[in-house]
Amino acid sequence: MKKLRIIVVLFSALFLLSACAHMTNTTANVSSAPVLDRIVKKGELVVGTAADMPPLNMTTKEGEVIGFEIDIAGYMAEEMGVKLKIEPMPFYELLPALESGKVDMVLSGMTITGKRNLNVAFVGPYFTTGKAFMTKIKTIAEATEASEINSPDTTLVALKGSTSQVFVENYIPLAKLVLTGSYDEAVDMVLKDKVHAMVADYPICAVSVMRHPDEGLLSIFTELSYEAIGVAVPAGDPLLVNWVDNFLKNLKGSGVLEALKTSWLKSGYWLERLP
Repeated sequence: MKKLRIIVVLFSALFLLSACAHMTNTTANVSSAPVLDRIVKKGELVVGTAADMPPLNMTTKEGEVIGFEIDIAGYMAEEMGVKLKIEPMPFYELLPALESGKVDMVLSGMTITGKRNLNVAFVGPYFTTGKAFMTKIKTIAEATEASEINSPDTTLVALKGSTSQVFVENYIPLAKLVLTGSYDEAVDMVLKDKVHAMVADYPICAVSVMRHPDEGLLSIFTELSYEAIGVAVPAGDPLLVNWVDNFLKNLKGSGVLEALKTSWLKSGYWLERLP
């Protein structure tokens, strides 16, 4: 009986040792924070952005990417103790790049939507805005309801893959819709009278008017929609989501986030740096 008890004790001990070893190996091989671990290990935070959505993100004459969101990304990298790498690409390529691991996160005027949230996680918002029209036509600029311009005689342009595209398709379905890969293309179409108006978040419309003061462009802030802009991060890394959430809360609580907004959205000192 005593011998049997010793065997049982030894078996239990071996089982516990085996279980502990398995748990150790699992922990070593499968991290609960794969993206955050990758960032720290590489010493680099890779952020995807369209780089043509001033004042949120934009490319200077010298090819440098700057803007409100780029500053936020810079503070993130600094807090992580890593270098920041900005990966510019067309807006519609950003989420696929995030899901494939080409970028670690996206900061690019991206509205938090239920459809997007099915595939990636969002943290925020760090900024809220709404849709507006940028046009040469006063009646369109002053429209407070989408239905006011819902006509087959109206031609609109919007960014491919954006909530502006969805907005037009849902609320201005009778209008002709042209899609572009960048806001520069969209603005150029308005300037050349190829379309009646561009649909975009108001800050982008307002900056477009500021950049072309002699072209008769108009844009008025309206409440056509509510756009909550957030940081898109990969699904499956709860620690990274928690980290970004706490970072944004601290940035807001310290007053730095509001100072950045004021600097980029309420002054145009950076306009002369744009092409």
